[in-house]
Amino acid sequence: MIAAQVMHAVATCFYVYYLMMLSRCLLSFLPTIDWENPPFKWLKDSVDIYLDLFKRFIPPIGPFDLSPILAFFALGILQYVVLYVLKVIFTIIGL
Repeated sequence: MIAAQVMHAVATCFYVYYLMMLSRCLLSFLPTIDWENPPFKWLKDSVDIYLDLFKRFIPPIGPFDLSPILAFFALGILQYVVLYVLKVIFTIIGL
């Protein structure tokens, strides 16, 4: 019971971060967004830490930044690995 709740909470955290990344990417197309405004600054600061890892490897192609595609893919793999490891750990300890 507790194992399912922990795994659900972890999966929900990944889902929320997916939504944050998607929001950041979509809002970047709006030129009128003031990224120094507190809610937008918080979103930018929390998501760009992760996205900047991929921007080092994939440079923008003209005005388009394709690094978020790889970031979404890597986050999906990370989510799968984390949930699988949690499942194995909970199975070993009998929860």
